[in-house]
Amino acid sequence: MKRKVGSSNHSASGSAALFMLISGPSGVGKDAILERLVERSPSIHVAVTATTRPPRSGEQNGVDYHFVSTEEFQKMVEKELLLEFAEVYGNMYGVPKGPITEALNDGKDVALRTDVQGAETIKRKVEDTILIFVTPPSLTSLKSRIESRKAETAEEINRRLQEAAYEIDQAHRFDHIVTNEDGKLDECADQIDAIIATERNRQITRHYPL
Repeated sequence: MKRKVGSSNHSASGSAALFMLISGPSGVGKDAILERLVERSPSIHVAVTATTRPPRSGEQNGVDYHFVSTEEFQKMVEKELLLEFAEVYGNMYGVPKGPITEALNDGKDVALRTDVQGAETIKRKVEDTILIFVTPPSLTSLKSRIESRKAETAEEINRRLQEAAYEIDQAHRFDHIVTNEDGKLDECADQIDAIIATERNRQITRHYPL
């Protein structure tokens, strides 16, 4: 899997808004955490990733992902509309730049869920991005969460657990690490709220050359 970065079409401008990347292994609860953060702070803009994979049961287009065809995705790449993109498990994933730029220019905090490699790729391009890694209490707990989704085969689950072990080993590269304990979503959200408060109290001007 090789990450690619889109070209920058916007000059960097000073901003007090925060651009946060929420990362962690599949099944750790990134979606649930983002939902809880938005419940507490509705002004947070959650960036939605585009993907060519088919939607899972219950997923909504434009909310969970922008579900697009391979042809549509390729056009987004050609028009340099993506902040970064990559092929993951045979499907393409990419982060549209436009909505993020608009939200930051409006002074809104932006949160984006991404994997470890995606976070590192964006951080290299946008240094003022805040990286937050969410870790499970254990791989055993993570396996139970993935199995409860009933969306993957045993082979796919094992592959995700292998990837999770690698990602957890990379957590030290992130600015902040939080643990999403079983049944303690609010406590995890509390940790991220504290991170947001700490970063905001730094009172620095951030630059986002997207």
